[in-house]
Amino acid sequence: MTVEAVSPVAGTVMALADVPDPVFSAGYVGPGLAVAPDAGAGRTVVAPVTGTVAKLHPHAFVVAQADGRGVLVHLGIDTVQLDGEGFTLHVAEGDAVEVGQHLVTWDPAAVAAGGRSAVVPVVLLDAAPDALKDAPEPGTSVTAGDVLFRAE
Repeated sequence: MTVEAVSPVAGTVMALADVPDPVFSAGYVGPGLAVAPDAGAGRTVVAPVTGTVAKLHPHAFVVAQADGRGVLVHLGIDTVQLDGEGFTLHVAEGDAVEVGQHLVTWDPAAVAAGGRSAVVPVVLLDAAPDALKDAPEPGTSVTAGDVLFRAE
């Protein structure tokens, strides 16, 4: 089954290797891309795929498709340290969601103002390093809901 993941936020595409976190940048979690949120791009975070919310934290979530393939979205780097402050969840773990559905509200400007990176890694879990296809080049602008990558 093909995975077609959309960007959960508006911003500029980055290579995962450029994410300021060694776990993401080394690809340990899986292949993917990241999005650097645009200033004033909005606070809405949408589901990258249709599926079930398999894991949910204020700063990160996984949506698993019906075939079990999951997409991880991590809102900022070191944002776990915020203990949920500044994040509003609009779904619960176990909820069925549609691609593009509003899942979380956050403030990337506040994350950046607090000295953390607001970059948003979007990772295909349990996939080969070369699994991504049809991905935009780093530096490409995307809006929430634009296709970020496809994978077989």
